[in-house]
Amino acid sequence: MTTAASTSLTTTLAALADRRLVVLTGAGVSTDSGIPDYRGPGAPDRRPMTFQEFVSSPAAQQRYWARSHLGYQRIGHATPNAGHRALAATPAIDLLITQNVDGLHEASGQQPMVALHGRVSDVVCLDCRASSPRARLQDRLTAANPDFLTIHAAAPARPDGDVELAATASFVVPGCEACGGRLKPDVVFFGENVPRGRVQRCLEAVDALATNGGALLVVGSSLTVMSGLRFVKRAAAAGVDVVIVNRGATRGDAAATLRLGAGCSEFLTLLAAHRRAPARV
Repeated sequence: MTTAASTSLTTTLAALADRRLVVLTGAGVSTDSGIPDYRGPGAPDRRPMTFQEFVSSPAAQQRYWARSHLGYQRIGHATPNAGHRALAATPAIDLLITQNVDGLHEASGQQPMVALHGRVSDVVCLDCRASSPRARLQDRLTAANPDFLTIHAAAPARPDGDVELAATASFVVPGCEACGGRLKPDVVFFGENVPRGRVQRCLEAVDALATNGGALLVVGSSLTVMSGLRFVKRAAAAGVDVVIVNRGATRGDAAATLRLGAGCSEFLTLLAAHRRAPARV
């Protein structure tokens, strides 16, 4: 494969037809499920709460959970789209790495995979580390704040599973059922590190591509944050082909062997149809 800034759909599909793959997905894969993109065309302004801000005060936690309670009513009911389903059916994917926290790859039956930033469907206590389902917390939040969902149903959606909302001062946030401590979605906030074990598993899969002739395929990510970009840099440094499919420029374009501007669901559906399972090395 020759280095190129952009290429055709036909060339990209042919290049990936019979090679082992590690796939890295971003928010663009979930837009067809109704979840707003972070940085694509028309994306809403993104001002995520950092971990430092979240732990700084009860008021910050109150503000976060009020917005997230509303947002989860939407993201929590999203279902896998054609792109998720196509990836789950695509042969010879050594590892699916997703930066998304929506759980839609898991719901489509994707295996093996790493949810790099965790899952919004899980909740963890910052004080005793007890884990619990988000659905359970949603029920508790609804009981503690009757009519809140109805009153603020029209609040505009933002990425990260929350909404635009200023009126949060009266929102009641229950504590951990085990210890009464501070609850946080079990996802990696800005200012937190991705757990080392997750990163290591992904790096090992990327490194293996150098010996089995595989490629790293990036779909629906602008690669703005280093947690995803590190895998592109690692692959490129090892001489592994990097194929990026995304509408709009990405931070990893300079390292790409092939670069295709295309919709995620359409591309992944065609990829699944064109793939042939290569022999294992």
